[in-house]
Amino acid sequence: MREILKTISCHTIVDSLVFGEAPRWRDGFLWASDMFGGRIVRVDEAGRVETVLETETPSGLGWLPDGRLVFVSMKACELKVFDGVRAKTYADLSALCPNKSLNDMVVDAKGGAYVGNTGCNLFEALDPQPTNLVYVHREQLRTVADDLIFPNGMIITPGGETLIVAETFAHRLTAFDIESDGSLSGRRVFADLGERTPDGICLDEQGAVWVSSSETGEFVRVLEGGEVTHKIDSDASFAAACALGGAGRKRLFMMATLATPAEILSGRSRARIDVAQVEIPGAGPP
Repeated sequence: MREILKTISCHTIVDSLVFGEAPRWRDGFLWASDMFGGRIVRVDEAGRVETVLETETPSGLGWLPDGRLVFVSMKACELKVFDGVRAKTYADLSALCPNKSLNDMVVDAKGGAYVGNTGCNLFEALDPQPTNLVYVHREQLRTVADDLIFPNGMIITPGGETLIVAETFAHRLTAFDIESDGSLSGRRVFADLGERTPDGICLDEQGAVWVSSSETGEFVRVLEGGEVTHKIDSDASFAAACALGGAGRKRLFMMATLATPAEILSGRSRARIDVAQVEIPGAGPP
């Protein structure tokens, strides 16, 4: 893996989360799941935090075409939908993902959600096994990919033609072609990340992917093929996720956690949101 690194500095705007995940930029705000804090939050660029919804172990976030928020409920193994007043079950994935914890997701322009799972009971700290990716559209569910190792953050390219998935413990980003019905084909390695463990990811206008490397506590920008061009070191022990937003989508919001894995799983972690100014704007959902 070739590295021509440019180091970028960052600063903290929020330090009041338990475990921040799944950041999404929408309508002038950063939305995120405070997974082990049991809430979904909305944050303005000045760092003011608003609790949108209190709910157990939220993870991936997205929006349906009608504007409703849909989110992953990890322990319940469900997608839930929130209309601004109450949350209810949108899809129960337990039949396709038995005894596993749901994880991140991305929602396409049609309202179809690609949902990953950890391949194990994450809350029992078990080793992940090869698992699947489920596509949920209009409450219909089907498996669209198998043999993924801890599928985590996902992005869809702006034209809707490619899905990129972070396989955390396979240390790689994997790409698929998206068919008109949401099916996936043409599986290939987008980037081998060596020892890095990709968690949340986001895309920029040049087709590069910003990667949160959870266990190495860093955020890197990688090109297709694996060349790393930029790096942001964090003093946090766990780099969970990132999103490009703000003015012109040229601010990288980073979810950084200060805790050991055991502290994270027991809800004893402390997390923050760091921000860095970047050169290339974000692209595509989320």
